[in-house]
Amino acid sequence: MNPFEKIFNYQLFARLHESSTVTITAQERTWLKTMLAHPTAAQAFEPNTLSKLQQILEPEETYDIASSLIEKAKSVEKQVYHPLLRQLRRIIASNQGVRITYQNKNGRIRSEQSGFPYKLEYSMVKREWYLLWYHLRHHSFMATRFQNILSVEKTALDDAQMQIVKAQIETILDSKKEQAVIEVVRSYNKELSRILYSFSCFEKDVEYEADTDTYRITLTFLMDDREYILSKMRFLGKRVRIVSGQELKERMLESSEKALARYGID
Repeated sequence: MNPFEKIFNYQLFARLHESSTVTITAQERTWLKTMLAHPTAAQAFEPNTLSKLQQILEPEETYDIASSLIEKAKSVEKQVYHPLLRQLRRIIASNQGVRITYQNKNGRIRSEQSGFPYKLEYSMVKREWYLLWYHLRHHSFMATRFQNILSVEKTALDDAQMQIVKAQIETILDSKKEQAVIEVVRSYNKELSRILYSFSCFEKDVEYEADTDTYRITLTFLMDDREYILSKMRFLGKRVRIVSGQELKERMLESSEKALARYGID
């Protein structure tokens, strides 16, 4: 490619970027048209958006999934997309309150409870969505499974009340936070990116000690995530060790002793 072609291509992509235009390939258009034919597409998009995409992609071909792909038998998986996602995401984005009817662990129905939605969270272990919200009457932080939510309505909150609620939520979350320091065994320093990826969903700081050629990762997490971090530690094995965080140390020691008792030689 000569210099003039490079300059032209750079100017072309710069103009596209300035106008927020995204270019996609023919394969990507075909894939998108195939995905829009899935039944859940009607729930994932607004009717006008779905209709517009279908009109734009009408000339494109579609993949014949039925004859091209063979799916092996597997256990039943829960749907990753949930109809409540779009509604709750918009309520959270607009800083509005909710009036929620849900079923608790005991099977009781709690009708029209006033609250403030804080965050949507997906559990990779349980494969389901949770709504994290603040109960305005009980002044408690709640985590409710989507499948237990019977109805949700948007309610208005004034700015002063919203700021008070947000401050209370931050106070509650701060009280539940823990810290742990995880050290990378020096012989596995080359796998640092893999180790950091294992803790990618947590707030962390990485420090390097040049004298000992050692990396230390300071994790900040909620108490509810302690077992998940322990599972990641077991997965990484001898690449890492916990140097600070008494609760994590004790749980790791306990699980190690149980494993040795089960598989150790008498």
